[in-house]
Amino acid sequence: MKIAVIGSGNVGGALAVKFVQKGHTVLIGAKFPLSDKSIALAQKIGEDRFTSVEHAVKQCEVIVLATPAPLAVEVAQSLGDTSGKVIIDTMNIVMGRGPQGFTNTADAILAHTATREVVKCFNTTGFNNMQNTQYGNTVIDCFVAGDSERGKEIAQQLALDAGFGACYAIGGNDKFQLMEQFAWFWINLAMFQGQGREIAFKLLKR
Repeated sequence: MKIAVIGSGNVGGALAVKFVQKGHTVLIGAKFPLSDKSIALAQKIGEDRFTSVEHAVKQCEVIVLATPAPLAVEVAQSLGDTSGKVIIDTMNIVMGRGPQGFTNTADAILAHTATREVVKCFNTTGFNNMQNTQYGNTVIDCFVAGDSERGKEIAQQLALDAGFGACYAIGGNDKFQLMEQFAWFWINLAMFQGQGREIAFKLLKR
């Protein structure tokens, strides 16, 4: 797949490395390509992958948004023409810090871009769990929500490519908020209840 990762921070960087390792064509779209914070990532995947946001989007069929939640509207508006493209939203509104007038970032993206193929995925755990999905003999799971069946299928495949054991679809656009609440559940345990970042979720069946 041709994937534009918008944002070169912890989450975008972790996913970009995994996607490159699986042989996907990955471009990193950034407002300031090869800024100081991008150098470490560039050393891992190559400087030639860094470009402007609009150019990355134009060249790719899948767009992964991994920027701070308060910038969701600004970033969506910077993408250019997204017609026919799939957007995977990895962001969360945490402690009220998000796009004004929206309860979740995916709805904000839908309101400010052309494509209707928007899903939320890779938002329910920490970037450390994207870098290493293994806990002993267990591989952790991922989750996705959205009305777009195509988008969910692509996100599920990319989750497997990133090393997750499975990626479960939990519903349509009406579950965007639930996905962010699940993310807050992980954040609460990890940060506020003292469990630390090295915790993760696995769906068990009997």
